[in-house]
Amino acid sequence: MVRLGPVDLKELRPDLPSMDDDFFSSKPDDPLVQLARQDLDPLSQDELEARIEALEAEIARVRAHSQAAQQHRSAADALFKR
Repeated sequence: MVRLGPVDLKELRPDLPSMDDDFFSSKPDDPLVQLARQDLDPLSQDELEARIEALEAEIARVRAHSQAAQQHRSAADALFKR
């Protein structure tokens, strides 16, 4: 049987704690949580490709922000000689 939906790790390894449980339960209205829970089955191949491109662009934006924040922190640490 081919399974197309999300994989439930608890089903595969019930002995392992799930990080998703804590994340999802503490932030149910978070857009990232909603995005991760969205059913992908109704999406066409073109829609899936567009979604991947949008997510990759968002990853690049977050990485750039993270790098800028790290550089800012490094400059502050150097200024105050942490």
